[in-house]
Amino acid sequence: MKLADQVAQFRTPFLIQDAASKAVIHLNNAAECATQIARAPIRYVLSDDLTRLCTALAYSKGARTLACADLVRVPAEAVWIEWCSEPWEQELKRYGFQPPAVPSTRGARRGVLLRASRDGRRGMLKTFWTGDAPGDVLASSIEAYFDFDTPEGEDPEPLPGEPPSTRRVTADAEAADDVLHRCFRFRYERTWDRYYENGALDGDQREALWRHALGTIVIDIPVVMGFFLLLGTRSGLPQRPQTFERLNRSRLKAGKAALLEHIDVTAPILPGYARWGADETAGVRKSPRLHHVRGHLVRRGSQLFWRVPHLRGSAGFGSVLTRTVTWTVDASLRDGG
Repeated sequence: MKLADQVAQFRTPFLIQDAASKAVIHLNNAAECATQIARAPIRYVLSDDLTRLCTALAYSKGARTLACADLVRVPAEAVWIEWCSEPWEQELKRYGFQPPAVPSTRGARRGVLLRASRDGRRGMLKTFWTGDAPGDVLASSIEAYFDFDTPEGEDPEPLPGEPPSTRRVTADAEAADDVLHRCFRFRYERTWDRYYENGALDGDQREALWRHALGTIVIDIPVVMGFFLLLGTRSGLPQRPQTFERLNRSRLKAGKAALLEHIDVTAPILPGYARWGADETAGVRKSPRLHHVRGHLVRRGSQLFWRVPHLRGSAGFGSVLTRTVTWTVDASLRDGG
């Protein structure tokens, strides 16, 4: 079952009993977001290949996906995006991220819910993932606000009615345009903020909690931006809407909840990229010169040039005719339409 369906059907509140007062505290979690995801007009489900590509765009050496924020737009006022955890974690490992202490269970999924302004340039996002127990889903205690038009030295504006966020994150101190630092702000969701504020925590404990909670949301943002960047290119991404009218009639008759419609999105065909995403352990040691070359993203005006991750070394492994992919950004995005 897709993560969107799991969250939309989740009804278990997240309750904690205060050790001192014995009062029961209700904290915001997946159940409070079920209606928002069920009502989202667009729900994207990324294929494993597209998940790997978006992660590579975000984290490959030399990639500057975040420097293309002027080309990124959220396509609706409410959007859901989800993907499988396994290919995401495998790709992160390639780029130096430590794998989780407990690997994700088979079928584990991650997702992001975005609420945006009509022009898709400003909004809020929250992340979700499957828990260890069957049917358990979790939501980040931290929310992120963004405004892609934030001038340097200013803070992004939250959506109307939302309080301003309080913390920022630097993704790359050497980057000329660190969009995470400039355009995103992070804060605890209100109930979690009150809960930690009332806790007897010292400064080190607060900082450790903050860093742990922040890790559940920050690492997804560059991947989501890479997806929106590809979605806005002139060639776009292969999409296939999924409806379940017949299946849902049977489910409703059986007393089960209907499944949500979504759009399956796959990666465009990239020369040499399938070899990079596959298991290359066999034969890697046959030649000392054989090695991986990470992807490299270059922007020139309205065009993006992606140097595909590839193998370099022994000719016995075959040759790749071209390793460069060119994407042209749609004029409506460049001109703010």
